[in-house]
Amino acid sequence: MALVQSHAQSNQSTRGSRAGDGSGLLRRFNFHAMGTPCSLQYACDDQLAAQRYEVAARQWVQKFESRYTRFRDDSLVGRINQAAGDWVDIDEEMDRMLDMCGTVHFMTQGVVDVTAGPLARLWDYHTTEPRLPAQVEVDQARELVGWNRVERQVGRVRLPRKGMSLDFGGWGKEFAVDTVATMAVDFGVESVLVDFGHDIRAIGQPPGRPAWHIGLEDPAKPGEIWGSVAGLNCAVASSGDYQRGFTIDGQRYGHIIDPRDGRPATHGLRQVTVIAPTCLQAGMLATTAFVLGAEAGLDLIQETMGAEGCMVSSHAKHQTRGFFHYVVT
Repeated sequence: MALVQSHAQSNQSTRGSRAGDGSGLLRRFNFHAMGTPCSLQYACDDQLAAQRYEVAARQWVQKFESRYTRFRDDSLVGRINQAAGDWVDIDEEMDRMLDMCGTVHFMTQGVVDVTAGPLARLWDYHTTEPRLPAQVEVDQARELVGWNRVERQVGRVRLPRKGMSLDFGGWGKEFAVDTVATMAVDFGVESVLVDFGHDIRAIGQPPGRPAWHIGLEDPAKPGEIWGSVAGLNCAVASSGDYQRGFTIDGQRYGHIIDPRDGRPATHGLRQVTVIAPTCLQAGMLATTAFVLGAEAGLDLIQETMGAEGCMVSSHAKHQTRGFFHYVVT
């Protein structure tokens, strides 16, 4: 979802190098999980504490992925999806995750829906021969989508129809970013930037620097940046469809689907970037604003306490009143 590049304000740091004026040690730890590159940049002068944090962060992410990925039949989500039509026993943690699904669905006006998988599979942007689904196919897929269709009782859940599924891909990575960032304090780490697939959460500041420097990818030139922001105790996430999608008869169809009508968002936006207190909030707002379009999306961000955003279309940039406070010149 997010397409953001990050580094400490000045030059990129490598694990174990001194940053800035040498007032602290900025470490980098890289690994791969959830189908994306994951990076921790953090300040910690205690080698043992640093190693413990890295091990704990990676183990937590691996456990999270093993439970909530839809790509493994033996994951908890996989078992629920395979058993669609029947009740499945779940633990308290999954109950809390499902509570969060409801909260996310409500806060995003139904745009971020954990049951939207059948629509994503219908609009297959991975194929070498894309096609436009017929309206009857869209209608049939929509019959399998809708958070309100999910049935729950204490300690168990049921997807009432075969073909329904849960997919935490819409916000699971952002949730993981927040968790790994906030667990840093348990290991004496007061300054950390967590970057999972360019969904970012920054706590504290890098040694010798006033803020983390977060570059924003240019949707017209992927791999290059159109600007950057200074991040301090905040999160940054972007949503855009310029890298995944297909074009038929001159019309582009991106990978971001609006589950309310079953079709890709087509408001002319290329990218939405949101700065918010948490990565989960930033990601939810970015995706929702992208689907709603420039005017309604900007209103949504501006009405959310602590959030700022910028929306990029082919011809213009629209930003909230306070976004410029974060811009690095």
